[in-house]
Parts: sequence; C-alpha cells; structure tokens
Amino acid sequence: MAWVLRSVHVYAPEDKGIQDILVVGERIVAMGKKLEVVLPGLETIDMQGAAAIPGLIDQHVHIIGGGGEDGCASRVPPLEFSDCARAGVTNLVGTLGTDSHTRTVRDLLAKTMSLAHDGVTAHCLTGAYEFPSPTLTGNVADDLVFCGPIIGCKLAISDHRCSCPTTEEIIRLASQVRLGGLIGGKVGELHIHVGADERGIEQLFEIQQRTILPVTQFRPTHMGRHLEQGRKWCEMGGYTDITSGEKSADAIVTLLSRLDPSRWGLVTMSSDSNGSFPKWNDRREIIGMDRGRMTSLLETMRGAVEKGLSFETAISLSTSHVADALKFKDYGRIQPGCMADLTFLKDWKAYSVMAKGRWLMQKGNLVKKGMFGD
Repeated sequence: MAWVLRSVHVYAPEDKGIQDILVVGERIVAMGKKLEVVLPGLETIDMQGAAAIPGLIDQHVHIIGGGGEDGCASRVPPLEFSDCARAGVTNLVGTLGTDSHTRTVRDLLAKTMSLAHDGVTAHCLTGAYEFPSPTLTGNVADDLVFCGPIIGCKLAISDHRCSCPTTEEIIRLASQVRLGGLIGGKVGELHIHVGADERGIEQLFEIQQRTILPVTQFRPTHMGRHLEQGRKWCEMGGYTDITSGEKSADAIVTLLSRLDPSRWGLVTMSSDSNGSFPKWNDRREIIGMDRGRMTSLLETMRGAVEKGLSFETAISLSTSHVADALKFKDYGRIQPGCMADLTFLKDWKAYSVMAKGRWLMQKGNLVKKGMFGD
C-alpha cells in the first residue's frame, strides 16, 4: 500500500511546517512541499493542515494487567488493542507488575506477540518486582538473547511490595542484563520501578561509585516523586522516566527547569497503563485503588505545554527521547527512512493513527481492530 498524505503540519518532533508525506509499505519514503508521485495503487488523502506527531512510544505498559495487591479481584484487566489507537501509541514495551505469581513472563510474551500481530510494534521485559527475577528460560541473559521481543529486565526497589534486593544483587542482575543485551543486540536495560520510599535510587548512585557498569544500563521510572535524584541522575548521563498522570506535568516542567537543555533528551515519559495505583494509609493498608491509562500521555503533554513547555519538547518525551533510549532507530521521528508511525492530533486527542503504514484509526473511528474486535 502507498499513500500520499498532503498538507500535514509535521512535528518531527521539530516543527517542519506543512509537508506532504509519501508512505510506501511500512516506511516514510519522502517528505516535501507538493510532492509529485506516480505509483500503482497510490492513494491520496488531504490532511488539511492537521498536526502530525510521531506515533507515541510507551515504554512501561502492563499489557496483561497489573495489580492484585488487594486480592485476585483487584487484578487490573489486560490492555486492549484499541487502547493503543485511541491513545496514539504505536510502539510499546510490556512489563509485569507486583504480581508475578498469577501472571507470568510466558503470558506477557504471548500478549506481546499478539499485539505485534494486530499492528503495533511491541516488546517486553523479563523479570518483575521481585528478586530473583522470574524468567522464561530460567536465565535473564538467555531471555534477552533467545527471545526476540524481550529487550530488558524489570526490578523494583524502594517499595514495601518489593523483595528489597541488596546492592550486590542489583549489580549481579544488571551484569546479566548487560551481557544478554550485548549478545542479543538489544538495549539490555534494567528497568527499575522506584517506589515512594525516600531512599529512592540511592542504591543506583552507590553502584555508579563502586562499579564500571554504564549509567545508561539502569532505567529508573516513577521518578516524579524523586525529582532531585532524577536531576542528579540525568547530570550523570542516566535516563530518568516520569509516569504520566494528574501531577506529572508539574514534575516534568520542574525537572527540565533544573537541567541544562543538553540533558533534556535523557528525560522520558511512560503511562504505566493498566497497572494498579493503590492508595495506602500510614500502616501500608490499602484504602483505595485506581489504574494507569494510556491516554494520560497526551493529557500530561498538554498540561506541560499549558505550563510553558514547548509543544516540540513535550511530544519528544514519549517519541524521540524514548526511541533514542531504547535504540529504536527507525521510530520516534517523522522523516524519510523511519517507520510510518503517525499520530494526528485534534484538541490534544488522537484523531487518526497510522502504524507501520497501516491505519489503526481515522477521524476517531477504529479501522484496525484486534482479532476479537476490541
């Protein structure tokens, strides 16, 4: 299939103005003013100046559902394929959460492959909150080497629900992840859930002092509650991930204001979609429950822009910054050679969405649905 999308206001994420975009197969082939194209089967759509941003990359998604801290009835439902289209997400990374007992890496990998079959680019992480890490093959490095979609490993620290790994255990795990990533030709990230405990990522700073493991090997997330540590981590060259949500726009604007602009590319944002957001009292007892939603990515970007952040910087948090962090060289930008992953916005909502040259949604209506019609 080939498309010419005419009169698109392209944010690549840099503002490129009004352009025509030629899509052939899965990729963007050419961009320019008033492209003249003759191809068999070519279809033309006048986008009438609609704003297009790169398809969002959500690197922290509970695709088989999270939760379970308040019994099995509190398990969050799995992600639906349609959730991706409605949120403008064309690329994601699935992960396990607190519960790696009723949910497994095997289940996670199967759902990852299902989403990829339906049309989005999908990867996942081995591991979960606990240490030793649950795996598919019995070895973290082997999971990365032999399981194509697995690009890293998850672990939790500074959280009363985690297994409280020692610094030595984190070092050993990071070493396995690094080796598996090198041999498997993947990013090999140790994706770290950072809980609300005030110690935050103290262990990661200690590891940087004691070892020669690269700072970029560690990917702390949920860092909106540890902004000063996040600033120091970025200054050291490490990536800091903020979870989108109600208060996240403030956190993002605050963090970026404390950083030299040359370090802004190290700040990313993910949704924690379909993960549980339990509310605890002082005795660590659950008193309420909410869940993450993918649509919070665009909502948080909008909030950040309203607080003074540029549109281009806001959309970079879940596009080009994440693509660079995960070494997804063909994603996160609108330019020739990249995958044709495009999200068209209307009033800060995904209006039309293309993933790898195929429409998932047009003018608010789902075009591509999951196998069971979600």
